[in-house]
Amino acid sequence: MASSLRTPDSPPRLGRAPSYIHFTPRRAMASFENLVVLANYEEHLREARKVVWRDRGEKPVEVLDLGECFEHACRGGLRAGTLAFAIRSGVNFILLLTRIKRIPKRFRLSLIRHALFGEDSVRFAAMLASFVGLYKFLLNSLPILLPQPQPKDTTHARTRSLFRAALPSGSGKAPTDSPFDDESVEEAELGLPQRTRGSRHARLSVSAQAHQQWVRKRTRWWYSAFAGAAAGAIAIMFEKKSRRVGIAQQMFVRGLQGSFNAMSDKHGFKIPHGDVIVFTLCCGQIMYAFLMRPDTLPRSYNKWIQVASKVPEEAVKTNLTLVREGYFDPDDLERVLKYPGITPSNYAYLADRVAKARLPEGLRSYGPHVVPCEAVHPDIDSCLTVQVAHFWEVFRWMLPIYGALHTIPMMLFRRKTFLQRPTRMLLRAALGTARSSAFLGVFVVIYQAYFCGKHNLYHKLMALRNTSNGRSLLAMLAKRLPPVWVELLISKYSFFLGGLLSGLSLFVEEKRRREELAMYVLPKGLESAWVMARGKGWVFGMGRYGDALLTAIGMGMVMSTYQNDPQHLSGLVRRILYQFVGPN
Repeated sequence: MASSLRTPDSPPRLGRAPSYIHFTPRRAMASFENLVVLANYEEHLREARKVVWRDRGEKPVEVLDLGECFEHACRGGLRAGTLAFAIRSGVNFILLLTRIKRIPKRFRLSLIRHALFGEDSVRFAAMLASFVGLYKFLLNSLPILLPQPQPKDTTHARTRSLFRAALPSGSGKAPTDSPFDDESVEEAELGLPQRTRGSRHARLSVSAQAHQQWVRKRTRWWYSAFAGAAAGAIAIMFEKKSRRVGIAQQMFVRGLQGSFNAMSDKHGFKIPHGDVIVFTLCCGQIMYAFLMRPDTLPRSYNKWIQVASKVPEEAVKTNLTLVREGYFDPDDLERVLKYPGITPSNYAYLADRVAKARLPEGLRSYGPHVVPCEAVHPDIDSCLTVQVAHFWEVFRWMLPIYGALHTIPMMLFRRKTFLQRPTRMLLRAALGTARSSAFLGVFVVIYQAYFCGKHNLYHKLMALRNTSNGRSLLAMLAKRLPPVWVELLISKYSFFLGGLLSGLSLFVEEKRRREELAMYVLPKGLESAWVMARGKGWVFGMGRYGDALLTAIGMGMVMSTYQNDPQHLSGLVRRILYQFVGPN
């Protein structure tokens, strides 16, 4: 009786089976399982993609003890080494493909094997793997071993922090663009609407702000400097000795660049056209070294300048010996006489100089102590029209090289913008290629015009000074000039001034590329000046570990700037360091 009673809240009991057919929703379950599998697959794909390419905005990894530091460093070093090995092998393989048709077939397989798995790739991978691993371990272990003392917050500081935290996101001064992204610069150059931004110091995204908070919370500025210096000094030893100097120089000038930008931003001063000033000074030193002290420049760099100058190599040798020693080798000018397309007048003048240089000792004459213009441009008589011809030759020669430099990085680092606006991006790349090619053409034109101009002026002044009955105003002025002033036109120091004038061609180049070009020539100029100073006994030698010491100083400055103020480094350096090192 009691069991038949039911409360009002209890559900009614059915005395018969339901009239509808009950079944399990297999299709719905299968669809749900497929979605789960797809989500897991996409997650694994994203994780695998991070091994090859690090997404922007990756947050720092929190490590709490030395064991986690060691594990984090090993993972970072392994990733960097793998990525470096793949990049170096790929570059070697592509360069081999450009000349493989000229190689006999019996050597092709061994060269391909060496390009993919050779010593160069292994050394490059070992260098970057050791640097990233050591840097990550030192950077993250130093805050654990030597923790930074935490200052006590005052009531005023806590109130101010709470007030700043309560401000809306749009009222702060930090814009939304990232220091690792130059997309806003690209959009401005394309004529697109620009985002408002604050000072250079505040160009941080949300993830970059988290990175900066982590840095300022757990590290001191010298942690990253010490870690970068120690890791750089050890890592450089894995490379070949012949390549250590070039790498050390680049790291040193990049460190100077970042440190100077940070200092100028901190103290509020700026040198107008500082990049052009650095470029002109370096070009003065480089052109002087090329003509007067070629032993102070790398052989490959000397060869590149020789090709870019469009001047016979024998003319450069003749100028060197004439200016420094007062004579020249007649065989050099005889080889110029065989130059294809040499004009009859130039041939006659050079043949006369060679004949006088081959006379007996008492009658021998080498002429003025400077190379004649007929040897500099033997195929063209006029010193004026040769500038137009050489400009076009240099422009056409550099067009494909600069075309690749402007197009390939754009397609790699600006994929999204390139796919959205391909026409504008290609037009921008074409304009940049034309400006870069014209920049080098103008550089050559300025120096060669200066070279021919000062020598023609010297010959004119000497002719006026030697005339006995010259009563013209120019002759009187030429005779009143001190002989030392006239000799300065063909002195070895005059070639330095030509390099300074040629450096002004940097104004032809795009403004955002000027700093990169200045950083490219700065190591060459510093190396040449250092070798000359060491030869005169003004500086000391750095010994067998000089390249390691220079790398340590450079990487200390680079990593200190990257870890604390990354916006002060160039965009290319930031992207490379971010892909290999990451936030921490």
